[in-house]
Amino acid sequence: MYYQYSRRTFLKQIVGAATGFLTACNLRNAEQNKTVKIGAMYLLTGGFATYGEFARDGINLALEEINQTGGIDGRPVEIIFEHEGSPIQTARRLVLQEKVDFLLGIDSSGNAEALVPIIPELEKILMITHAASPKVTGSLCNKYVFRCSVNSPQNSTAGAIVAAEEGYQKWTTIGPDYAFGRQSWELFQKALQERKEGVEFLKTTAFPKLGVQDYNSFITKLQNSGTDAIWCSLWGNDLVNFIRQANNFGLFERFPVYMELGAAMEVLTALGEQMPLGQWVGTRYWWQTPDTQINRNFVQKFRDRYNTYPSYNAQNAYVGLHLIAAAANEAKSTDTAAVIEALKGRSYQAPMGQLILREQDRQAVVDVTWGKTAASSDYNFRVLDPIKVIKGDAIARQPSLTGCQN
Repeated sequence: MYYQYSRRTFLKQIVGAATGFLTACNLRNAEQNKTVKIGAMYLLTGGFATYGEFARDGINLALEEINQTGGIDGRPVEIIFEHEGSPIQTARRLVLQEKVDFLLGIDSSGNAEALVPIIPELEKILMITHAASPKVTGSLCNKYVFRCSVNSPQNSTAGAIVAAEEGYQKWTTIGPDYAFGRQSWELFQKALQERKEGVEFLKTTAFPKLGVQDYNSFITKLQNSGTDAIWCSLWGNDLVNFIRQANNFGLFERFPVYMELGAAMEVLTALGEQMPLGQWVGTRYWWQTPDTQINRNFVQKFRDRYNTYPSYNAQNAYVGLHLIAAAANEAKSTDTAAVIEALKGRSYQAPMGQLILREQDRQAVVDVTWGKTAASSDYNFRVLDPIKVIKGDAIARQPSLTGCQN
C-alpha cells in the first residue's frame, strides 16, 4: 500500500515545517534577548535615604559594567528600584507583577527579619547588602538568602577587639531601640568579656527610638551613668544628630565613644569638622583599604561618576549585583536553583578584599576596618588614622553557632 501526495499537499507540509522551525527560532531568540530584571529594595525616602541613594549609585555603576561586558547569560540587565518601607508587600509585587529574576538590598534589620521568612514562598534569591541582623543568616536562614556584607556580630566583635586593648572597665551604650541596636549591645558585651577580664556593663543604658530628634535627655543619662566608655550603635541621620548635640554637652571630651558605624561616609560627610577627633569608629567598608588595584579602580570610577567617595553601602550594593551576575553567568542561566549552587561557597575579589559566601549559612566572611577619627588637609571630612583591619576569620562565628539549620 502506498499514499500519493498532490503537489499542493507537499508544498503545504514544507511551508508548515518551515514555519514551525522559524517560530521555534524566534522564541529562542526572544528568550535570549529578554531583559534580566532585578528588584532592588532600599531606604530611598526619609531620614536614612542617603544610605539608599549610595546603594543606588553603587548598583548603577555595577549595572553599567555588567551590561558593557555582555549582561547576564548574554542578556541585558535592568534594575527596578523600590523603597523598602513595606518589604513583604514590595518583594511580592516585584516578583509577581514585575517578574524580577532576583532580589537585592534591604537596609533595615527589622525589615530584613520580616522579609526573609517569606522568601522561600517567592522562590527567588535575595542578596542582602546592608541589614546586619545575625538572624537572617542565622535562626531565620533559608537557602534563598545570601548576605555579601558584614553582619552585626562581625562588626561588634571587631569593635570589642579594638576596645579590649584599652583600659576601660565600665561600659554603657546608646543605640536605636530595635533589633539592630539591642543585638549590637549584647554582641559587644559577649565579645569584650571573652577578651578582657573584669569588665562591667552598666544597667543604665540609652535606647532612643529610631528617628528621634532630641538626644539631650539620653546624653545626660550617659554622662551620669558612672561609665568609663560608651558603645554606640546609632547610625545614619540619628548618629549625626546625636554627635552634634553631644558636642554641645562636651560628651566626647569626657568619654571615649566607640561608634560601630561612625566611619560611614553618610555620617562623615554630613558632619565635616563636627565629627570629634580621636574616637574609634567602625564601618563595613572603608574606601582607603585595602590598597589593591581592584579597590583603587572602584574608588576612581565612583568618584569620576558621582564626585564623592563611596560609602560602605555603595560598595556592598555594587558587590551584591556583581555576585549575582557572576554566579548566573557561571550557571549560564537565571534559574534560581542553578544560581544558588553557583553562589554557595563562592569566593570573590571585591573592592573591600576577598569575600567568601559560606556554603553553610550563606554569610560573607570578609575583613573589617576600624580606625580613629583624624583631621586631614586633603579632605573636608574626618579620615581614619590609625586604621586597624581585623581579619574575617577572627570575627566570624562558626556556622554551627549561628543557629542556621538549612
